[in-house]
Amino acid sequence: MNKYEAMFIINPTLDEESTKGIIDKIKGIVEANAAPEALEEWGRKRLAYEVQDQKEGYYVLMHFAAPADFPAELERNFRITEGVMKYMVIRKDA
Repeated sequence: MNKYEAMFIINPTLDEESTKGIIDKIKGIVEANAAPEALEEWGRKRLAYEVQDQKEGYYVLMHFAAPADFPAELERNFRITEGVMKYMVIRKDA
């Protein structure tokens, strides 16, 4: 299993319940298919540039260990989850 880091940004116009729902959905996917290590909610931060006409976003960082084919599945879920503005999954060095 490889170690990965996933950062995703949630639309700040969503209410707190919807934001928590998205985080729980992604967390559930990771728990079902990988070994989660840490979840950090950074909260609302200013974006470097506008994304979907938003100047801020709600940042979440996850660390997990997973098989090599799981990041593609996680990215697919990020793409189809409404409310996720941006995401990035990277493999950490050993």
